[in-house]
Amino acid sequence: MPDKLRVFSGNSNPELAQEIADRLYLSLGNVTITRFSNENIKVKINESVRGKDVFVVQTSCPPLSDHVMELLIMLHAFRSASAGRITAVIPYFPYVRSDKKDEPRISITAKLMADLLATAGADRVLTMDLHAAQIQGFFGMPTDQLLALPILCKYFEHKRLENLVVVAGDVGRAKLNRKYAQRLNAPLAILDKRREGDDEKAEVVSVIGEVEGKNAVMFDDEILTGGSLMELVRALKEKGANKIYAGITHGVLSGRAVELIEDSPVEELIVTNTVPVPAEKRSGKVEVLSVAELFAEAIKRIHHSESVSSLFAVAE
Repeated sequence: MPDKLRVFSGNSNPELAQEIADRLYLSLGNVTITRFSNENIKVKINESVRGKDVFVVQTSCPPLSDHVMELLIMLHAFRSASAGRITAVIPYFPYVRSDKKDEPRISITAKLMADLLATAGADRVLTMDLHAAQIQGFFGMPTDQLLALPILCKYFEHKRLENLVVVAGDVGRAKLNRKYAQRLNAPLAILDKRREGDDEKAEVVSVIGEVEGKNAVMFDDEILTGGSLMELVRALKEKGANKIYAGITHGVLSGRAVELIEDSPVEELIVTNTVPVPAEKRSGKVEVLSVAELFAEAIKRIHHSESVSSLFAVAE
């Protein structure tokens, strides 16, 4: 890999950053991040990046505000150090659910995050499975959205499940989940879901499609407390589904999520390492897949000015 390419890591998910660097046959860049007693953050780059193609890996996980601020300071430090191009690699984008003004007097915070990245010095963004398609339009810079689809589908292809149906958790996910269904050569069912308030719970009011007697695989972009997933599982069981699996990109697994999954009829929950999944959350039912190879390939193609469309494009 040419000397011009450098990969640096923040403190949010250094294990993933190291995996990405390993697949690019690179050492992680040398940077020191210091937190003072007044909680101010200092970033010092310990090597020359003048004219280099810099990729900064920082995901969205607790403590979220600290990691966001750390990323912004890192981007600004690289800009001040005359980096040639700076790409913010954000596997799980912060505030991704705040993507529209659906209440009076609220912030579309995902748009604010996009603006802050540009102000801090990012030239482009590389991310994965945004919560809604319109978020990609928030950026005034090139933004590539990778999909976990090939990683998740490959896992279920190897399981060779029979009598399979792919389930979209709501109408908004139907278009993308149709691609999962096509990849797995399975029919698609859609759950009509209603969400009230900010309690991260949803109510399923109907199921569109045939699930009775079938093995169901639900695909979604994120799992937080697991409340919505449990409601979807309940609805599928009421409609006569056999075994139920879930493939979800961002395994936040906050609150009692792991406990709920362990006590539920879910056979397996498959997540990726876009956010760290510590040992205590890796229960018998939770499997974690790595996205490092996909991100490394995207970084390599961006660096060489090659097309990355085959890595993230979804056919109409």
